[in-house]
Amino acid sequence: MLSTPTESVVRDGGPPTEPAPRPRTSRYERPVLVAIAALAALLSLWGLNHSSYHGFYAAAVRSMTDNPVAFLYGSFDPGNTLTIDKLPGFLWPQALSALVFGFHPWALVLPQALEGVASVVLLHVVVRRWAGVPAGLLAAAFLALTPVTVGLGRSVTEDAPFVLLLLLAAEATSRATERGRTGPLLLAGFWVGVAFQCKMLEAWAVLPALAATYLVAAPRSLRRRLRDLALAAAVMFAVSVSWMVVAALTPGSARPYLDGTTDNSPFSLVVGYNFLTRFNAVGVDAAGTGSVAPNQSLRAAGSGPGMGDSVWKMFSPGLATQTGWLYPLAALGLAGGAVALWRRRAARTDRVLAGQVLWGVWLATFFLVFSFGSVTGHTYYMGVVAVPLAAFAGAGVVKARRAGLRGGGRAWVLPVALAANAAWCVTLTLWYPRFLPWSAPTAVALGVVALVLTAIRSRPRVAGAGLALGLAAVLLVPAAWSASALSLRYNQPGSLARVGPSSSRPGNPLARLAPAQRSMLGYLTAHRGGAEYLAAIPGWWSAAPYVISANARVMPMGGFTGRVPYPSSARFHRLIDSGRLRYVVLSRAEVLAGHRHRDRTPVGGLVRWTSGHCTLVPAAAYGSRDLAHRLYDCGPAHQR
Repeated sequence: MLSTPTESVVRDGGPPTEPAPRPRTSRYERPVLVAIAALAALLSLWGLNHSSYHGFYAAAVRSMTDNPVAFLYGSFDPGNTLTIDKLPGFLWPQALSALVFGFHPWALVLPQALEGVASVVLLHVVVRRWAGVPAGLLAAAFLALTPVTVGLGRSVTEDAPFVLLLLLAAEATSRATERGRTGPLLLAGFWVGVAFQCKMLEAWAVLPALAATYLVAAPRSLRRRLRDLALAAAVMFAVSVSWMVVAALTPGSARPYLDGTTDNSPFSLVVGYNFLTRFNAVGVDAAGTGSVAPNQSLRAAGSGPGMGDSVWKMFSPGLATQTGWLYPLAALGLAGGAVALWRRRAARTDRVLAGQVLWGVWLATFFLVFSFGSVTGHTYYMGVVAVPLAAFAGAGVVKARRAGLRGGGRAWVLPVALAANAAWCVTLTLWYPRFLPWSAPTAVALGVVALVLTAIRSRPRVAGAGLALGLAAVLLVPAAWSASALSLRYNQPGSLARVGPSSSRPGNPLARLAPAQRSMLGYLTAHRGGAEYLAAIPGWWSAAPYVISANARVMPMGGFTGRVPYPSSARFHRLIDSGRLRYVVLSRAEVLAGHRHRDRTPVGGLVRWTSGHCTLVPAAAYGSRDLAHRLYDCGPAHQR
């Protein structure tokens, strides 16, 4: 159990005080933590052999296992033509897993599953140091049962390693704050820099929380604290920009073109395309940054009800059902902790104060960033919000329980908070009444029984059982949603981290070649000659099956949005004239759009030139009846 810290106030310039004693290990701690970790592993690893490929990221991983250049830069294709539209750090574990176990769908999901389990255990470690063993265990259990956490562990997105790395930074910062040590603070800066390789500038959103924690609570002089923060910032910045510096100093001809940019600049990729364009809905203009404008259809995909750019977005069913189940209990932990610290006039170096600052600033920063930044309906962004929610909820339940045991008219706080949270969970399910319809009435029944039992204060054991039932009522709905991931009816590993009624994926058609495409691939391979590329194909979605299924050396044109000016007209024609590229595969829709000048992108111009100057290869030549795709021969003897 955590005793009240007794640290004295440390005056600036004075010697550091001895930190408060750490929470003692209880007999139940390790068995319970092992059980929670096992539960998290079960929810993430079950059915992994039924994983599917994510068309965009799986193609990149396949290419990254092909050569060191592709691995370093995150090439989408094995020919190192284009990168993905993000920094490649989050795919490095997946590529290494594919190299070890072979290129299989489950091998690409496995790293995220392990990272999710590690995050659950690490949250316990950090919360335990702040609020004690019971709070740490509750926080770990809350995080493990949050749908978005389960989704991240069964996905191929960048947020699973991102959450783990930020938790590593928080753990190092808490150790640095406890004793005023510089080393762990520098380590925290390193972890944030590595997190930058996963989600770029979003990683820096955690800096106010880490910096405020050390600045407020470290037992060192103000000058020493500022110096330590400056050193940690230098480490963080150096690690963060390391990949960008390497990409900027490497000639463009020696590396793939950076997707999402118009000038092949890593600055444009990170600052323009992956940051400023996310806030255009609130008036931020990314023009002039060298970034490609976002595709509006992609921005709106899966946004769901209530997904406007405001604080209310975080309470919308599209996001709250994945990560916001614990809002009432987290509010209890946040407000209750602040009131308790105020009443006892906690010392500046108080460990409880440090934790309150860490999780409070973390939650507020990411809450506001995501409220006004576009997340395009992708709930996996919310994984980093689930962490402080679970931490505050765990601490809030324990503090309220202890306050109730001490009496003083506060015994009602926890039962009311549990009832409010259960009601909130039931309310969220009303948006999806056909999904696990038994969960809402069962939670209501448990909540009513819990309130009745907790009202019997004359029998403490009965009241305690009521609180346990109240907690079960809170966890029933999110636990049921999370457990639905174990069924292929509701979830297939390899998806985009949504767990619940909209997560079912019957495989990914982009991950395999259709019979017509396989016939075309056979023809291209047989007639390749000395060409470097089998074919050029507009759009990653059309090129992905060839890369994933056959590791084919195709040239994707236009990048993720279809608007990247690569290859340029000059480069395209040089490739054609030199014989390095002969064939171009176009869809019927692309040809029609080109003829009608609807597609005014650089790739649209190449499509028009191809359909107007190259010879159409009859489908019968490669034994196909597919009328949706057309193969053009642009060799010197076949140009009109």
